[in-house]
Amino acid sequence: MSDSTMRTGRSDGGAPYPGRTEASMSHAGIPDIGTPHAAPHVLDNPAHASLTGPHARFAERRGRVLRYPVDVSPWLGMPDVPTAEDWADLAALAGPGAEVPLSGYVGELPDGWETMFSVDGVQFVDDGLAAAPEPEAIRLGLADVPEMLDLIARTQPGPFLPRTVEMGTYLGIRRDGALIAMAGERLHPPGWTEISAVCTDPAFRGEGLATRLILAVAHGIRERGETPFLHTSARNTNAIGLYESLGFRLRRTTRFLAARTPERQPVMS
Repeated sequence: MSDSTMRTGRSDGGAPYPGRTEASMSHAGIPDIGTPHAAPHVLDNPAHASLTGPHARFAERRGRVLRYPVDVSPWLGMPDVPTAEDWADLAALAGPGAEVPLSGYVGELPDGWETMFSVDGVQFVDDGLAAAPEPEAIRLGLADVPEMLDLIARTQPGPFLPRTVEMGTYLGIRRDGALIAMAGERLHPPGWTEISAVCTDPAFRGEGLATRLILAVAHGIRERGETPFLHTSARNTNAIGLYESLGFRLRRTTRFLAARTPERQPVMS
């Protein structure tokens, strides 16, 4: 996701979607996290769909709860309707007092769990992107990770860890040998791939590098017969305006939530 504001909620203010208020969004035929669906869609719970599908090789499991290794991604997959046993399994998997992401979850947390942050988000899907290869882009790999982590630290696009590059294709642009922009693939539900870690060195912004890399990553996704999607903060109006102008369509609202597990493990009867 282009999720630079997932934790901090940083934005340039304004409505969560250009030209719409939150109230108008909920009446515009756009599913939100409080709207029941006739049937679940694979993008309603994308981390779970990824870890039970194309990314099953990464899955660490306890009961029905799955997660990526902690050096790959903070995303985890909870069942659509978690039970008390699922919460206990998650607490055991994460460990006491651990912070875990619960993106999209809107129910009450069990006793002993603490909300750490909650930020409204949006999910966009490809609806006519002019996807195309980027001649200046190069494929990034494990050898590039130190530079990728440095660029992430300077631009703060969202979580990126030492093995995140293994989740999919990452493309970058170099100038005078230095990595100045990148974008890549993260969650991978069946038939879909998320574009994430879109970032540009501040000294090179305004050249359209992010747009070129988004379209190049989208091209690779399309070449596999899949559809690009992405996430961002509902308040990140700059990113939302860019994505809409490129041909992304708002699919649903969501929530980026993190909670702390209980210090004491629950005892299951």
